[in-house]
Amino acid sequence: MPLLSPVLDKLAGDRHAIIDRVVTAPAPLQPIDLTDDARVAEVLELAVRVGEVVLASGTSVIDTTAQVRFIAETYGLSQCHIDVTYDAIRIWADRGPLLPPASTMRVVHHRALDFTRLAAADRLTRRIRRELPPPEEARATLDAIVAAAHPYPRWAATLAWSLLAAAIAALLGGDLIVAAVSFVATAAIDRTNRVLNRYGLPFFFQHMVGGAIAATPAIVLSTLAEPLGIKVDATLIIAAGITVLLSGLQLFGAVQDAITGAPITASARMLEVMIMTGGIIAGIACALRVGEITGATVPAINMNPGRDSTDLVLKVVAGAVAAFMFALACYAERRALAAAAFGGAAGTICYLLVQDAGFGPVVSSGVAATMIGLAGGLLARRALTPPLVVAVAGITPLLPGLKVYRGLYALLNDQLILGANQLLAAFGVGCALAAGVTLGEWFDRTVRRPRILRTDGTTRRPIFSRRSGTV
Repeated sequence: MPLLSPVLDKLAGDRHAIIDRVVTAPAPLQPIDLTDDARVAEVLELAVRVGEVVLASGTSVIDTTAQVRFIAETYGLSQCHIDVTYDAIRIWADRGPLLPPASTMRVVHHRALDFTRLAAADRLTRRIRRELPPPEEARATLDAIVAAAHPYPRWAATLAWSLLAAAIAALLGGDLIVAAVSFVATAAIDRTNRVLNRYGLPFFFQHMVGGAIAATPAIVLSTLAEPLGIKVDATLIIAAGITVLLSGLQLFGAVQDAITGAPITASARMLEVMIMTGGIIAGIACALRVGEITGATVPAINMNPGRDSTDLVLKVVAGAVAAFMFALACYAERRALAAAAFGGAAGTICYLLVQDAGFGPVVSSGVAATMIGLAGGLLARRALTPPLVVAVAGITPLLPGLKVYRGLYALLNDQLILGANQLLAAFGVGCALAAGVTLGEWFDRTVRRPRILRTDGTTRRPIFSRRSGTV
C-alpha cells in the first residue's frame, strides 16, 4: 500500500517495531537552546501533537506518556513532567533555576480508531530516534499524517463492518440466512449513524439507533419464519449487531489503563463504555417492546453456548475474517490486515480449546486474549504495525454480544437473577479480554525481548522499564 503522502516516504526505513521502542532518549541529543522560548515551544508542541494522535487512536495512557517523553527528551528537554488524561495532554519542561518552566497543553477533541494514522505516527517516532530530524521537519511530517485522507473509500469501511457482522453470526453458529440479514442490518446501522453524525447527534443516541436497527430485522425474521416454513435463530442477528457496536468502544483501553496505573483515565473510559452500552441496550429494548405491542414474534432467548468446537474450521475462518474486517474498517494498512487475521484465528482456536477443556467463558477469554497479545507483539516486529492493531482486532470475535442480549432479554421478562448473571458474565468476559491482551504484551516486552546492538557491535538485552512497561 502506498504511504499516506510523499512526505512520509522517509518513515519506511526503520525496521524496529514500536513495541521495542526505547523510552530514554538516544545519545547524542538534538541540541536545543533552552533560552529560546519559540524553539522550546516548538518541541513541546511536536511532542503533545504526536501524543494526541496515538491517544485518540486508543493507545493507553502509559504508552502515550512514554512516547511524548521520548520525543521531548530526544530534543534536549530532559526534565519534563507529563500528565495524560482521557482527553488532554499536558507537559511542563524545567529549564533550570534561572528560566521559568515552559508548558503546553493539547485537548483531544475527536477519538477514532484510525490504524493507518497510528502506524504513521509510530514510524515518525522511530525516525526521530534514528535520524534526529529538526523539529520543524518532524512537525511538517506530522501535519501530513494528520491531514492525509483515509487509505480506503468510505464504502469499503461499510462493507467491512457488514462482513464483520456476518462473520460473527457464523462464529456463533448462524446459518446463511442469519449471516446475510446481519450483513444488511449492519450496513444500515453504519450508513444511518454516518448521517446522524453529520448532524452532531451525541454518540449515545447513535448507539441507541444502532441497537434498534440491529433488533428490527431479527424481529421481522422471527415473525415470518413460521409462515415461510424456515427455522432460524434470529437471536444471533442481534448478538452480531451488538458485537459490531461494542467493537468500536474502548473497553480494552479502559481495563489496560486500570491495570497499568492510570485510574482516572480508566474510570473515564469505562464510564463511556457503560454509557454507550446502555444506549445499545436501550435501543434493542425499545425495538423488542414495539415488536411485542404490534404482535410480532420477539426472538426467544437461547441459553445454549454460542461458541463450541463443532465446525471448528468454519469458526476459525469466521474468527479470522472478523478480525480482518475490523482492522479494515478501522483503516489498517494492508500489511497489518494479515497480522490481524492471524490474531483473530489464534484467539478463536485458543478460546474453543480452553472451553472444551472444561473452563468457563471468562477464563477461556482471558487465555485466548493472552495469546492474542503475545501474537500481536511478535507480529508487530514482523509486520511493523502497532501491537494495538492486532490486539483490538483479535479480540473482536470474542466480544460478548450474545451474553449482553441474553441478559437484556431476561431482564425484560422479569428474570432478574438470570439477566444480572448474564450481564455480569459479559462484563467479566470483556475485562478478561483486555487483561489478557495486556499480559500477552507484557510477555512480549520482557520474556520475548529481541537482542539489540550495542555501540561497540556486541549484542545485549534491552533494559525493561517497570514504569512504562516498555523497553
